[in-house]
Amino acid sequence: MDNLTKRVQPDRSKINMHEAFEVKYWTHALGVSKEELQKAVDKVGNSAAIVRKELAAVGAREPETRSST
Repeated sequence: MDNLTKRVQPDRSKINMHEAFEVKYWTHALGVSKEELQKAVDKVGNSAAIVRKELAAVGAREPETRSST
């Protein structure tokens, strides 16, 4: 029987474009629109690390995670 009191954490190494809450998380985390995220996932797959590299390569903006010094 399923235990509905235990929540499983989503796999943050993969991007699931079929779950609205994950799309919202990734668009916010990566600082891109849903369309930009979808385009990157379509091109390179759903690995978060590879999508990050693809977005950096195409010049998509990312939130303040990099140091400017």
